[in-house]
Amino acid sequence: MARIQVWVYRRSRGRIGGKWRIAAGFRKPVPTLLLDHIGRKSGRLYTTPLLYMADGPHTIVVGSQGGLPRHPQWYLNLRSNPDTYIQIRAARTPVHARTADPQERSRLWPLLLEVYADFALYQEWTDREIPVVILEPRTDG
Repeated sequence: MARIQVWVYRRSRGRIGGKWRIAAGFRKPVPTLLLDHIGRKSGRLYTTPLLYMADGPHTIVVGSQGGLPRHPQWYLNLRSNPDTYIQIRAARTPVHARTADPQERSRLWPLLLEVYADFALYQEWTDREIPVVILEPRTDG
């Protein structure tokens, strides 16, 4: 399904697939982006659609994996290769990914719950701390 969403998102420049309208997003649609990431073992380029929130010049994504016990592959890949690209609607932007430190996470987590309330459920369903990832714009493209 993700491959189809990526294909449609790219071709429609985010007009289709640019909002998540499932679960908590049904009543309050959540914006989505496309995240490129390089496989830490394979070296292959992958693209994953993710919910996001803007925080000033930064873009914030969450490694919730729907509350599963393991971190998502895209998060593990970003830890190995943090310089990447995101696409929001038609705009493709170079970014540097980093995991929010505890202070940043404590500030961002309540804001993320306002954007998508189901993140709280996902955190309840898993023993791991769900990572909050800050995507900082790069100028080196």
